[in-house]
Amino acid sequence: MNDDLHRIPIKGGVTSPGELKDSITMLESAGLNQVYFGSRQDLLFPLDASQTTTLENTSVYNTNIIGDRSFQNIVCSYVSADIFEMTHWLKGSTYLYILERFDYLPKLKINITDPKQRLVPLFNGNLNFVASEQEDYWYLYLNLPDVGILGYYPVLIYSWDIVSVSRTIERVYQTTEDLESLFALLNQTLDTNNKNIDKPLEIPYLTFPYYEGMNRMGLDQYWLGLYWRNNRYDLNFLKDFCGFCLDNSIGKICITPWKSFIVKGIKQKARAELERFIGQKGINVRHSQLEMNWHLPVDDEDALELKKFLVRSFDQNDISTYGLTFGISNDVGKRSHFASVIIEKNQPPSIVKDFSVRPTYNVLHFENFDPNTHNYISYAQDVDKIELPGLLMELSKKYFQQLGLEKPSIEEVLTKETSEIPVFQCSACLTIYDEAVGDPKQGVPVGTAFEALPETYCCPVCEAGKSNFIKTKISLEKV
Repeated sequence: MNDDLHRIPIKGGVTSPGELKDSITMLESAGLNQVYFGSRQDLLFPLDASQTTTLENTSVYNTNIIGDRSFQNIVCSYVSADIFEMTHWLKGSTYLYILERFDYLPKLKINITDPKQRLVPLFNGNLNFVASEQEDYWYLYLNLPDVGILGYYPVLIYSWDIVSVSRTIERVYQTTEDLESLFALLNQTLDTNNKNIDKPLEIPYLTFPYYEGMNRMGLDQYWLGLYWRNNRYDLNFLKDFCGFCLDNSIGKICITPWKSFIVKGIKQKARAELERFIGQKGINVRHSQLEMNWHLPVDDEDALELKKFLVRSFDQNDISTYGLTFGISNDVGKRSHFASVIIEKNQPPSIVKDFSVRPTYNVLHFENFDPNTHNYISYAQDVDKIELPGLLMELSKKYFQQLGLEKPSIEEVLTKETSEIPVFQCSACLTIYDEAVGDPKQGVPVGTAFEALPETYCCPVCEAGKSNFIKTKISLEKV
């Protein structure tokens, strides 16, 4: 993501047409004509820092405009409620009540989700609340790698305790050593209505949904999904669309993590007018799912062009990607994506940083092609762009070959026993040197100790020197 972009956080991606129209009016007053949607269901835009105070003062809703990347928007699956399969007790109003209780801007990433939907990621936050089968109770999966706290909280969290638990964890987690001590500290600090976990979290494998166009919702209502290929949403269109929603008593607009938005509760009598409005604006509402199942960095022309190239290749070869999702990342080694398949763009070696060189890519996929497993599998390293279509087509076939076969549960995958082995990692690009593997491309045989490498040894990816490598450990599954 472009860290220079400012944000308007929209809790859970849920806003009213009036609030969104107010934000759009502010952005237009700054001379902007478009806005991006972020993967954490917020609004992103370029803004001169000197304009921030002026814009905040124009908002009748006291909208927060944030340039500090340390604050995080709350993600939730309200957008899926009532239109995709749901946990039996979980209603749209439940999300809204919980979100309303958040009276602070969190620095930890918080996800509040239904495990029976696939549109919103379950586990790419730091605090991941996942609905259980017990009414108003949630599993909590913590992912706080900077302090080594990873795993399930030992009890279920009551809906109305989510905010107090989140706030307290954010305040104290860096003072604790592990999950057990964090749990003990929260028990001493908070009076909460917890419940014992009577069975592990079960998450059904679901294919990625098609979420665009006009779709029936109940007997006399519809929901509409809109998607822009380049994630550049025209402010004038959005403002007019908000006006339509206000005129037709549509209360909520929902931003998805896939940089699109969904509007629910469109009355039967308003459908024809809405279709006419969209048609007059020239909006395409029937994109191929080949295009809609991608997650790209915001405001990144290179990533968008790569996606177009790959989608064209899929289309020309009649390749199905139904149920699969793809992501493009500029952060090699970052493990917080939520697409089935990840294409990492390697940074060019420092020795040629002033020259134009063709980039290379790594291809990874989640175990069982399910982002909820958190376990990445490397499929190809340092490949040229021209090789990517063939590799992704191979992965697509591999996905369909294993589809429907019995797989370990998410609980088993997330808690499987692992062992750690020492390795040396390049601090510039995170490439691993494993003594058990050596570096055959540079003539280093298997079993060569790192200390025995010549001082002229350099990283095979970014060409950083030997002194840039740091000793660390990686986890391997025990067989």
